[in-house]
Amino acid sequence: MHPLLNVAVMAARRAGSVLIKKMVNLGKLKIEQKGHNDFVSDADRAAEKAVIDCIHKHYPEHSILAEESGSSGNSDTVWIIDPLDGTTNYLHGFPVFAVSIGVQVSGRMEHAVVYDPLRQELFSASRGAGANVDGHKLRVSGQMEMPRALIGTGFPFRDPGLDISPYMAMLSKTMVHTSGVRRAGAAALDLCYVAAGRLDAFFETGLGPWDLAAGSLIVREAGGIVSGLDGSENFLETGHVLCGTPRIYREFAKLCAPEIKALLR
Repeated sequence: MHPLLNVAVMAARRAGSVLIKKMVNLGKLKIEQKGHNDFVSDADRAAEKAVIDCIHKHYPEHSILAEESGSSGNSDTVWIIDPLDGTTNYLHGFPVFAVSIGVQVSGRMEHAVVYDPLRQELFSASRGAGANVDGHKLRVSGQMEMPRALIGTGFPFRDPGLDISPYMAMLSKTMVHTSGVRRAGAAALDLCYVAAGRLDAFFETGLGPWDLAAGSLIVREAGGIVSGLDGSENFLETGHVLCGTPRIYREFAKLCAPEIKALLR
């Protein structure tokens, strides 16, 4: 295992332990609202501190881009951290959330870890070395038919002024032309589920780079395709994403092309 990936694994497990401990007393957590339907708690901040402390113990000179504390440092190596992906789920005791850590070197994602502390599943990848879950190789599904595909999504819920009609049209088409749609509420895990073949594709808008950094590399190393909804490579900046098996990705992009164009207008 690459030393950077090893540290990412240690950091993710430590953050996961923090989250599990604090989950016992959810009612006592201090919760703040950052924006519309966007919350942060003591658990988010404590988990993020655990990750950053672990990283800086081994690599004090590296830069950090974290959801809660923002950007710091001036290194070519940047750790992109979501200490609690699925905060709303976590605060309700809904058992779908994860710690996401991506390592970007000279602008390219090189290592990734997504850890689900409740199931104790650890998804990881290094560029060119494949993707794994708990030491077992990951591969996207072999699904070739849209009517049999299971699609993941996330609702565009943070911008109250957004015209969601194009998204709703996409969702409607997806429901009609596939075997089902799932919205679990933790994008990092959704990406990993595509990599593991549990979902055949996933799409969402309004995400942060910390939601996508680790999971996108894991999908690619598992043989999937990841891009912006419009096929672009700058999805970490735009916050909209489409990923899937090569066949389902292409079929979905073709099926929803008019709605995607309207949504991104």
